[in-house]
Amino acid sequence: MKQRVRAILITPNDTTLLMKRVRPGRAPYWVVVGGGVEDTDVDHEAALLREIREEIAGEAEIVRPFHQLTNASGETEHFYLARIKTWNFDDRSGPEFQQHDRGEYLLEEIPLTTEALTALNLLPEEIAVVLCDALDHGDLLAPV
Repeated sequence: MKQRVRAILITPNDTTLLMKRVRPGRAPYWVVVGGGVEDTDVDHEAALLREIREEIAGEAEIVRPFHQLTNASGETEHFYLARIKTWNFDDRSGPEFQQHDRGEYLLEEIPLTTEALTALNLLPEEIAVVLCDALDHGDLLAPV
């Protein structure tokens, strides 16, 4: 089954970067930056850094694994906590951005608070719950 990697990207301002998806016939929703692990990726972390470069032309430092889940399609998704200092959405290069039938991809910087995250339709729902729980317990941004 396909493996996916995603990054909870923490900016220098302790906000997070999320991808807003706007698709025809569906209410807007937000997802965590990331994507599929390719056969050419050395490991999950290499795949994640590649996805960050492709999707937001960003350079990140992976801090630690954060959560793992199985999505509705039966794929395993590995979430990591990462710090990001630079990104440029205009320079994104992922193949999904060339497929106009997939709708819009909009990068948004969101306050890293429970209130801000619960106001969004963040998918998958499980990661929204886990992320808010970590924020409520104060261990998301705690030093490693």
